[in-house]
Amino acid sequence: MNWLKGGHAEGKAATDKPAESRMKRLFGFEKEDLSSWHRFVCLLNRPTDPASLGIFRCLFGMLMAVDITQERGLSHVDYKYLDGAPVCRFPLFNFLEPLPMDWMYCVYLVMFLGAVGIMLGCFYRLSCLMFISTYWYIFFLDKTAWNNHSYLYGLIGFQLTLMDANRYWSVDGLRNPKKRNAHVPLWNYTLLRTQIFIVYFIAGVKKLDADWVEGYSMKYLAHHWLFDPFKVILPVELVSLIVVHGGGLILDLTAGYLLFFDVTRPVAIFFVSYFHCMNSQLFSIGMFSYTMLATSPLFCYADWPRRFFGSFPEFLQPVLPLVSPPNSSSEQQDASTHPKPSTPRLRHKMAAIFTIVYITEQFFLPYSHFITQGYNNWTNGLYGYSWDMMVHSRSHQHVKITYKDGVTGEVGYLNPGVFTQSRRWKDHGDMLKQYATCLNYNLPRFNITDAQIYFDIWVSINDRFQQRIFDPRVDIVKADWSPFRPNPWLMPLLVDLSPWRAKFEEIEGTLDNQTEVVFIADFPGLHLENYVSEDLGNTSVQVLQGEVKVEIVEEKMNYTLAPGDKMQLPAGAYHKVYTVSEASSCYMYIYVNTTEAALQKNFTMLLELQEKVRNGTETEPLPPELQPLITGLEDEGSEVNITDPVVRLFLKRQKRLEEKKKRREAPIHERFNRFVTKKYYMIRRGFLMTAIAMRNLAFGLPPLEQLRREVDYANMKAPEEDPNQNEPLKDETGHVEL
Repeated sequence: MNWLKGGHAEGKAATDKPAESRMKRLFGFEKEDLSSWHRFVCLLNRPTDPASLGIFRCLFGMLMAVDITQERGLSHVDYKYLDGAPVCRFPLFNFLEPLPMDWMYCVYLVMFLGAVGIMLGCFYRLSCLMFISTYWYIFFLDKTAWNNHSYLYGLIGFQLTLMDANRYWSVDGLRNPKKRNAHVPLWNYTLLRTQIFIVYFIAGVKKLDADWVEGYSMKYLAHHWLFDPFKVILPVELVSLIVVHGGGLILDLTAGYLLFFDVTRPVAIFFVSYFHCMNSQLFSIGMFSYTMLATSPLFCYADWPRRFFGSFPEFLQPVLPLVSPPNSSSEQQDASTHPKPSTPRLRHKMAAIFTIVYITEQFFLPYSHFITQGYNNWTNGLYGYSWDMMVHSRSHQHVKITYKDGVTGEVGYLNPGVFTQSRRWKDHGDMLKQYATCLNYNLPRFNITDAQIYFDIWVSINDRFQQRIFDPRVDIVKADWSPFRPNPWLMPLLVDLSPWRAKFEEIEGTLDNQTEVVFIADFPGLHLENYVSEDLGNTSVQVLQGEVKVEIVEEKMNYTLAPGDKMQLPAGAYHKVYTVSEASSCYMYIYVNTTEAALQKNFTMLLELQEKVRNGTETEPLPPELQPLITGLEDEGSEVNITDPVVRLFLKRQKRLEEKKKRREAPIHERFNRFVTKKYYMIRRGFLMTAIAMRNLAFGLPPLEQLRREVDYANMKAPEEDPNQNEPLKDETGHVEL
C-alpha cells in the first residue's frame, strides 16, 4: 500500500469487489481520480480506517513523553536555564528569551502533559496544542540543539494537531461515541506517509555528496563493534565504503519506495528496522530510531491493528484496541462507493489545498538555502531541517578568541566556550555573531569596555586539512551579517585540496603508533601562532605545498620552507607559520608525546612485573614503593598511601580497565538493570525538580536550607553507581593539542 491507498476497500477479500485495475492495485486509486480537481478532493477525503493512525498516535505520544525527560532536557532544566547565570544563548530570533527557571519547568510540564494526552487520545486537540506550542518554543530557543529528528518531531506534532487521530483507541472515543472507531480522511495518512518518504529520500539525495560516496563522511563508524560480522569477510576500509556509506546511501534512496508497494514492503520493513536498531546503538539520538520504527506500519494497510489484535485470545479483547470494522455514516458510505459524492464542502477543499501546499513546502525547504544565504557556511543552512544526516563530520584542532579593549587597547584571550554551554557556535556564522555580541555585553563586568572580538577557528570537515573557517582579522562584534546575504567573513573551503586525503592515509601508514600528525592548510597573508608543549619533545613541521616562513618567537629567527622541507620545532616555545606563497600553503606537524611514551613504557614494565609476582616467577623482593602492585587498590582511599606517582596511575588505570571489562562482560539482565536504573534516576530528578518548581510558583520560595535538601534529594544517584564508570577510558596524560 502507498500514500493514497485507503478507504473501505482495504482489508477486503478480492471476491468482495470487482476486479481492480493495475493502477488501483499498485497505487490504491484509479487514474480517473486525478482527472479533475473535484475527484482529487474526493480522493484525499475518502473515508479510511483510523486504526493504524490511532496506534501511531499512541506510540508517538509515548515516545515524546520519554523524549521530554531526556533529549528535550527536563532532567537538567536548572542547569540550562539557571536564573541570573551569565549564559550566551542562540535563539533563532534574538527577541526570544527563556522564562525564569521555575516557569521553564512549567513549560516542560505543559509539553509533557500534552504528549501524554496525545498518547491517550485524551482532549486530543488541546493536548496537541499544548505539545506543539511549548515544543516549538523550546526548539526555537536554542539553535545549538537543532538536529533533523528534533525538527521531525515538531512536524509530526503539527500534522497530528490537524488530524483526527483520536478516533481509535482513545479516551476521547470513550467519552464521545461519535468519534469512537469513526473513519478518518485519507489525507491524514497521505501527509504522514509523504513526510516519512521525504525523510528517507531527501536524506539519500543528500548522501550523493562526493564525500559520502567516497567514504569520508562517517569513516570512523566501521570500527564500531556492530560492524564486526562484516569484518569477518571484508577489511575495515571496505566495511566503511561499502557497508556504512554504500549501504546507507542505497537504503535512504530506496526505503520510501520499497515501503510504498505491497510486494516490497516486508523486505523494506526488515531492512529499515535493522537500520534503525543499529542507529540506536551507534548514535546518541534519543527516541529517533524508535519513532522511525513506529512510522513503518503507517505504510501497511490501515486496518492492520484490527487483524493483529484480532489474533489475541478473546479474554484480552476488552483491554486491546477494537477489532470490529470502523463505524460508517451514510455520507461516508456514499463517499466510499463512488468517487463522485455530493459536492465537497469547503473544509474538504481546504484539506486538499493544505496537503498539496505542505508537501510542496517540505520538498522545497531542504533546497531553500539560496534564500537564507546568511546561514550558509561550508554546509548549507542551519543543521536540522535539510535531512543531510551524518553527511558531514568535523574536528576542531585550534580555537582562539582574542579581545581588544576599545578604550585602553589592552589585548587578551578568552577561554573558548566561556559564557556558553554549547560548542556548535564554532561552525556557524550566525551563532558566532550572537556569541560575539553576548561576549561584548558581558565583558564590561571584567573592566573590558567596547571590546573588539576576533575568532581564529580551525576546522577539518570530512578528513580534509585543518583550515580556518572564519576570517581572524574581522571584529565579529561590528561585522556585518544578514540572514539573506552571504557571510562576507566566511573563509572558503579549500575543496581543491580534497585529493590530498588519499595521501594522508599513506603518510599515516608510515608512522609508528606513538607518532601523530596534523595536516594544516592556510591562506596567503595569514599565519598560525602555535605553542609546542614541553610534553611534545619531538615536533617538526614539513611543507607539502606552497611556501611558508617559520618564526621562532623567542629566538627572533625566521626560516623559509619550500615543499618537501622539514624543520624541527623547539618544545616549550611559541612559533608562527606564515603563508608567503601566492596560493594556499599546506604543511603538517609530526610529533611524539615523549611524556606519554615514557609513561606507557613504564606501564608496560609494571604490568610485566605484576604478572611475574602473581605467577610466582619473580623471586626478588619488591621495594616498598612497588608493594602496592601486590595488593592493588583495595578501596578509594588506599591510593593515598602509594608514594610512587607512576605506580598510582598504573593501578588506577588497571582498576578502570577491570571495571570496564566487568561491565562489558556483564550478563544481559545486569546490563538491563543498569540501564533501567540510570533512566529511573534521570526521570526521577526531572519530575522532582518540576514538583519543586511548581511549589515555588504556587507558594513562593522556601527557606534556603530546605531548598538545598530538596535539590540534594532530587540529585540522589543509585548507591552502587561509580561516578567514573561512565567516563571513557583515556590515557592518563591526555592527548596534548599542539
